[in-house]
Amino acid sequence: MRFVSVGECMIEMSGGEDGLYRLGYAGDTLNTAWYARNCLGEDWSVDYFTAVGDDRYSDEMLSFLDTHNIGTSRIRRISGRRPGLYLIHLEHGDRHFTYWRDVSAAKSLADDAGALKDALNGAELIYFSGITLAILAPPARKSLFEIVETARRQGAKSAFDPNVRPVLWPDKDEMRDAFARAAGVSDFVLPTFGDEAPFFPDADPLATAVRYRGYGAGEVVVKNGDDAAVILSGSDRVFADAVSGAGVVDPTGAGDSFNGAYLSARLCGHDIGSAAARAHAIAAVVIGHKGALVERALLDQGALRSE
Repeated sequence: MRFVSVGECMIEMSGGEDGLYRLGYAGDTLNTAWYARNCLGEDWSVDYFTAVGDDRYSDEMLSFLDTHNIGTSRIRRISGRRPGLYLIHLEHGDRHFTYWRDVSAAKSLADDAGALKDALNGAELIYFSGITLAILAPPARKSLFEIVETARRQGAKSAFDPNVRPVLWPDKDEMRDAFARAAGVSDFVLPTFGDEAPFFPDADPLATAVRYRGYGAGEVVVKNGDDAAVILSGSDRVFADAVSGAGVVDPTGAGDSFNGAYLSARLCGHDIGSAAARAHAIAAVVIGHKGALVERALLDQGALRSE
C-alpha cells in the first residue's frame, strides 16, 4: 500500500544565532509525508514525488529522504536545476522566512505527465497542497488535476491542504479558482481557518467546511489552532477538541503533522473522532519541539505511545 505526497522539498537554513545557520530539508508536503511515515505501519510505503536538480544538495536531499524511509525512486532529476532554499530568521521574537526558489526544479514536477502518472500509479492516497499548485505553471497544474482524477477513478483517494500562501500566486482569483478545482478532485480537504478567513467570506470554521463541501470535496477537516477542528463527512458533523495546555516551543509543521496523522488514521480504519484525537495529539508533540520534523522517538514518548 502506498501513500504518495506531491510537492516541493526545499533546503532550510535555520538558526542564525551569531550568524550561524543549520542546513536541513523541509516543505509542507514533505512534512506531511514524514508524519504519515511515522504513523503508518510497515505494510505501507510512503513516497515523495518532486523534481530536483543534479547538484550535490539534490543528492544530499535524496539521501536524507532515503535514510528516513521515504521513497525517492520516482523523483525527477532535471539537469542544471537545483532545489529551492529558504532562510528562517528571528525578528522581534517572531520567525520570518526569506525564499530563493526561482530556479527550483520542483516547479517542473508536473511538466512530464508520464512521469507524474507513473509516480501516482497504484497509490492508495495522493496528497498535495496549495503550495504544490502555486509553484506550477497553469498547464502543469491542469495536468496534475487530470491525473489525480484519473487515479481516483482507478481506486485511489486524494487529499488536499490549501495551505494558503498568497505571495506565491499572481492574483487571488487564480488562487481561489485553483483551490475550488483541487477540492473537487479530493476525498479529503484539510484547510486551516486562520489561513482561509482573510481570503474567503467564512464567518467561522463550519462555514469553511461547508464551502469546501460545496466545491465537491468529500471529507473536510478544518483545523483551528488550539480550538476545536470542525469535520464534515457525509451526514456527520464532528467538533474535535485540540489538546488542552499544549506548550508551544515552535509551531512550525503543526498543521502538516496533523494532516499526516489524520490521514494515516483514516486509511487504517479509524473513525473521524479517533483520527482527529490522534492528529491533535501528534501536533501537540510537534509544537513542543523545535523544527518541523520531530523524530519518531519523541513521538513515541508522547502521542504514539498510548496507541
